[in-house]
Amino acid sequence: MKEEKAGKTEEVRARIRGLVQQAMQEALEGELDEFLGYPKHQQSTSDNARNGHSKKTVHTDSGKMEIDVPRDRKSDFEPTLIRKRQTVLDDLEDKIVAMYAKGMTTRDIQEILADMYGTEISPSLISRITDRVLPRLEEWQSRPLQERYVVVWFDCIFYKVRHDGKVENKAIYVLIGLGLDGKKELLGFWINKTESSSFWLGVLNELKGRGVKDVFIFSVDGLSGIEGAIKAGYPRADVQRCIVHQIRNSLKYVAWKERKALAADLKTVYGASTEDEAARQMDRLQEQWKGRYPHVLKSWRTNWDTLMAFFRYPVELRRVMYTTNIIESVNSKFRKATGARRLFPTDDAILKSLYMAALELEKKWTKPIRGWFEVYPQIAILFEDRLQ
Repeated sequence: MKEEKAGKTEEVRARIRGLVQQAMQEALEGELDEFLGYPKHQQSTSDNARNGHSKKTVHTDSGKMEIDVPRDRKSDFEPTLIRKRQTVLDDLEDKIVAMYAKGMTTRDIQEILADMYGTEISPSLISRITDRVLPRLEEWQSRPLQERYVVVWFDCIFYKVRHDGKVENKAIYVLIGLGLDGKKELLGFWINKTESSSFWLGVLNELKGRGVKDVFIFSVDGLSGIEGAIKAGYPRADVQRCIVHQIRNSLKYVAWKERKALAADLKTVYGASTEDEAARQMDRLQEQWKGRYPHVLKSWRTNWDTLMAFFRYPVELRRVMYTTNIIESVNSKFRKATGARRLFPTDDAILKSLYMAALELEKKWTKPIRGWFEVYPQIAILFEDRLQ
């Protein structure tokens, strides 16, 4: 029964392929008629004429088929339906790009195409097809941005990439901006092997070149050189170091049985109602833990100004700026979209995947963040001179 059903299905597919093949053949002949200026079998005074056909195998969403592409004597004819050197038609290309955007590997896509359409396309050809998004990625990465952002979050996500025969861990730095309309926006991706002030200053200057005149607050992890670069690039901006990252780093080298107690004590610091109260709680915490974890206390003291920057703002805005959790949520979606690919062959392959995932994310960012209409009136007062 199953074999009979499969036979009927293949018969239907074959008929569809035949109809599509006939339609494509007629369309190509019509294109050449239009190009030459007269139909087939009609005499003409033109110095150009038909010159037979050339065989071409193309992959379509109806399956693989042989097409006779008409030629002209001068070899000037370039059909638009099937372009020169094109072996996969646009409809199928769109499906390939869509599958790649959903996180499928080239091998996965190859298997699906074989099962669904009975067409064998090599992983290398699939990769070349998805490369067609690279010009769009470049355009997106250099597109104009808004003049002002309330918050810009910095963070990074790591991927393995093959380079000169070796596998390297590469950090992809992700920037997200919160505009004056309360909506999130992915500003771009940057790849660099080492963190440095000069690298970050280059990123910030790129933002300036794309139209960003002012950023009120930068929310960052403890990225090397970032704070100095921000002060150089946007001297009026406030810098907030991510509390969540600070806590994780603080507990990393704490004995397991004492982590819960120390985490609870740290919460009394960043969970205080005012910076003065936070300072008093920090003094108490230091007295209690200085004998066992002086390195933890030193880190909080050293970075106090940037860790406590959120106390200078209203409670509603603190929840937005004191952590990079927003960007970590984005990174988790990137990991989901790229989870099937444990190793990337090139930097472009990483950026291509992230860009397509970013487009899917941005479709959902159509509304302001929660509580924005309570936050904005206070921003308008705090930054009145910078909103003119």
